Amino acid sequence: MPESQASTSPAFRMAHTMIRVGDLDRSLDFYTRMLGMRMLRQSEYPDGKFTNTFVGYGDEETDAVIELTYNWEQNEPYDLGNGWGHLALEVPDVYATCEKLQGEGVKITRAPGPMKHGTRVIAFIEDPDGYKIELVQPR
Repeated sequence: MPESQASTSPAFRMAHTMIRVGDLDRSLDFYTRMLGMRMLRQSEYPDGKFTNTFVGYGDEETDAVIELTYNWEQNEPYDLGNGWGHLALEVPDVYATCEKLQGEGVKITRAPGPMKHGTRVIAFIEDPDGYKIELVQPR
C-alpha cells in the first residue's frame, strides 16, 4: 500500500451513499421490507423542501448506509446519468433472495448465476426508481 494511503486510510470510512428517490414511501418499503434494511433516521427540511431518510443494516457510526433524498417538488423522474454503476449487497443466498423478491414484484435485470469470467454468484435487481442493485453471494 502506498505510504500516503496507509497514513490516511484508518481515519477514513465509507459513511453513506445518497440517491434521489421519486416516491419516498415506495423506496422505504423496498429498502426496508424487501431488502431487510432498517430505517435509521429521517429529517425533513421545510425550507429546502426535501426529506432525508437513512437506511441500512447497521448503525451509521460503524456501517455504510444509504441516504434516500426525496425532493418534495420533483415531479419528473430523475435522469440516472450514464456514470452511475450500482450498489452491491451481500446476501446469504442469491437464488433464494431473487426468488423471494421476484414474488414481491421486484424487477430482476440479471438472473442469478456465476459472474461472467468468474465463479461468484451474482444477480441484479432494480429499485423503484431504476437504480441497479447487485446481489452477491458471500465469498
